[in-house]
Formats: sequence, structure tokens, C-alpha cells
Amino acid sequence: MEVCQKDSKVGSGGYEFNNRDILIPTGPPFLLFLSIFVVIKGIDFASSPMFFNSIRAFYDPTCLYKFCNFNAFNSISSASKRLFRVLGGPFWRVPTGRRDGTISNGSEAFSNIPPPTGNLSTLQRLFFDHGLNLTDLVLLSGAHTIGVSHCSSFSYRLYNFTGVGDQDPALDPEYAANIKAKKCTNPNDNTTKVGMDPGSRKTFDLSYYSLLLKRRGLFQSDAALTTNSTTKTLVTQLLQGPIQNFYDEFAKSMEKMGRINVKTGSTGEIRKQCAVVNS
Repeated sequence: MEVCQKDSKVGSGGYEFNNRDILIPTGPPFLLFLSIFVVIKGIDFASSPMFFNSIRAFYDPTCLYKFCNFNAFNSISSASKRLFRVLGGPFWRVPTGRRDGTISNGSEAFSNIPPPTGNLSTLQRLFFDHGLNLTDLVLLSGAHTIGVSHCSSFSYRLYNFTGVGDQDPALDPEYAANIKAKKCTNPNDNTTKVGMDPGSRKTFDLSYYSLLLKRRGLFQSDAALTTNSTTKTLVTQLLQGPIQNFYDEFAKSMEKMGRINVKTGSTGEIRKQCAVVNS
């Protein structure tokens, strides 16, 4: 866990990996484990920075393979839980025994995973399709209090929001100017990293929600939480309550998400090695 503790990107990567495995019907797990140079039916992850960069950290074998002593999905879920604890976050129960997926499909991945470019309608539909509600959306988005994003996931908000070289009016102008001057200095930068929760990106706390109300959510999907009265009220209530309440409710949503798309019977398999489908 030392590797994970030194690099909060591994913690956030574990969270993203866990969520994406659950939300894709042909998973879990979506076969990102199969190769560091994965190409999955239409997605070349090496050339898709918006998708690849957020799960990149979990390829680190010094962190991941400490957990691969049982099937792949359970390994991911247990690792994600422990990573959050290392970063000061909550505990939640991870039911074991889920079967692993054997099919991967690129178009299905993109159609089921909430994108950083999503507005509230898109996010709500994706969550509702999997039995999750707006409360779950707000709570699970709170994981953006840790980790980083690459400029490629949000630079359009800085440089070309509507296609005419403009800036997203929902983004605080001072914050945007600072990012443009010090981080994402050109719209084609695919490598520079920006903290999702500047000043607190290594601590699992409530500061992410404070930034949302200051119009400083990095992703459009973050800013979307303040465009709806229900989600904005939930954000405000979390900030007004004790942090333990956030921890408790976040844990409930993680457990709820862990029950999505469970494979039973002969569907899927119990993978013997995390990175290899059983022969």
C-alpha cells in the first residue's frame, strides 16, 4: 500500500476502474486487465487519453497484483476500498463471489460510462439505467476529491466550449485563467495533469463540494451538479453536515453500485489470473 499512499492517482484510478467494471453490462470486469497495450473492439486506449488516463494508475503491478489472490472483480473492488482507507476515506463492505466477464466491447463502454463532458441529463440517464439515483450521483462524484485529470478531459471548457474559441461561462473565470496560465497552456495538451481538488487532492474530504459552489469543478460533469435544484441542494446539505455523514452515505452508494450487473450461474467466470481470461 506504500505505492498507493504516495500517489493519490492510484486511489482515484482504483475508484474509476471499479466503477467502470460495474457499469458495463458485459463486464465485470471489462477486460482492461488483459494487456497494458489494450485495444478492445474499437477503443485503442493508448490513443484515447480521456478514457485511458483515468485508469492508467491501476496498471501499476506493485499496487494492483497485491490483491489478485482471488477473482479479478473482487480484486479490483477490495483494492479500491483499501485505497480509499489509505487516503483517509470511508470503509464499505464488498460482497465477494461476483463472476468475471469474458466479453469486451468498446462502444458499450463509451455508452455506459459517465463522461467528463456529460450534462445532468446524460448523467441522470446513465445512473438511472443502472438503478442509481441523483443522490448516488452526487455522492459518488465526491470521489473527485482525490486524484488528477489530464488537460485533454476538460480543455475544451477553457478554449473552445461551443466551437467558436470561447470559454465555458459556468467555469469561474479566475480559476480558468489560472489553469490556462500555469497548467493547460494550449488546447492540445494531452499530458499535463491538474488536481481535481487543488490543495486537497490527496485527502478524501468535502472540499470538492465547496469548489462546485465556487464554480470550480474541473469537469463539465462536475459543474452539472449545480445546474439542478435537487443535486445542488444535496451538495449544500453535505457541506453543512459532519464529514462522517458524507463517509456513511458514500459507502452506502458504493455498496449499492457494487450490486449492479451481477453475473450468476454459468454467466461469466471466476478468472484464475487477473489479466487472463480462463482458457
